[in-house]
Amino acid sequence: MLTDLQDPAFARGLSLTGAPYIRPAGLLDGATAARAIEDGVALPLAGGPRAFTLCEIILREPSGGQAVYPVSAATLAGGHAGGKISAVLDALTAPRSPIQGLSFERPLLMGVVNVTPDSFSDGGRFAGPSAAVAHGRALADAGADILDIGGESSRPGAAAVPAAEELVRVLPVIEGLRGLRPLSIDTRHAEVMGRAAAAGATIINDVTALTGESGSIETAAASGAHIVLTHGFTDERGAGLAPNEAVLAVYDDLRERIAACRSAGIDERRLIIDPGVGFGKSAAQNLELLRQAALFHGLGCPLLIGVSRKLGRRYDPAQRLPESLAGALWAGSQGVQILRVHDVADTHRAFGVLSRLSGADKGA
Repeated sequence: MLTDLQDPAFARGLSLTGAPYIRPAGLLDGATAARAIEDGVALPLAGGPRAFTLCEIILREPSGGQAVYPVSAATLAGGHAGGKISAVLDALTAPRSPIQGLSFERPLLMGVVNVTPDSFSDGGRFAGPSAAVAHGRALADAGADILDIGGESSRPGAAAVPAAEELVRVLPVIEGLRGLRPLSIDTRHAEVMGRAAAAGATIINDVTALTGESGSIETAAASGAHIVLTHGFTDERGAGLAPNEAVLAVYDDLRERIAACRSAGIDERRLIIDPGVGFGKSAAQNLELLRQAALFHGLGCPLLIGVSRKLGRRYDPAQRLPESLAGALWAGSQGVQILRVHDVADTHRAFGVLSRLSGADKGA
């Protein structure tokens, strides 16, 4: 049963809590989405091409629990929503600015180029610069829109790599791949961010959301690059949260990091957010983050998710392709704009089939 926005219980909930959370539901794509928007029964998700017909409005209760109110998107668009809801709705529906000239008619694939001897996913197969450059070129040929180059493993328990050593690993790869695709530097070191951007990287992908090292936010601001803010629970706070509570905590943390970037002079159009599946979260929390992925569109930035080889932990990383594809296809169905993947060719083919099924691509 859908909620009446004039329901006294709903109004009391709004008055007792801070900003509401809105998870788009009833998602549509292809020609069906376009028709539903035209008929006024759906709203565009992040400017389209997907649309949503329903919303789950989530309010925190004084007791610490949550109350969920299902509301039709058409009702919200009819001007009945209060200011708090309208602000989130504006963020949910506003078009996202292109990333390095790439728009979001379909999910973009960010191919992973690990220049590390201890990567969890490939065991150091591409640790040398020549091997890494060849791998990056192969990923581009397979359909990668962006290449993400990293010189330090972020797996739990991995040894820290000094910035000087990381630069020796990544700079030759950036030089070898420059101009082929937009390049992302996966680093938590301010010096690496600055040097990589000067060498040709146009995206900074920081697993600490610019909190890992003094000077990171200033360096990122000065670089002019797009910035991926990745969430990670780095203390015991995450371990004590139920999965649905963890999702809202991640949302709140990312909202604070967006505000910090804005205060540092970074235009929000440069920001990309990543809820950080696998970074300090339990298996149950990871699955709930994926299930509620559409919620994060309410932050108003393009959304990146990396689930590649993180699901299906009973199997070796190289044997997790089915789980990786399932996670990527689900994330794409929730309007996620960028998918960080290892198996680019397989993911590209899977989305090609999905595009044909939705009617967006008429090819065979």
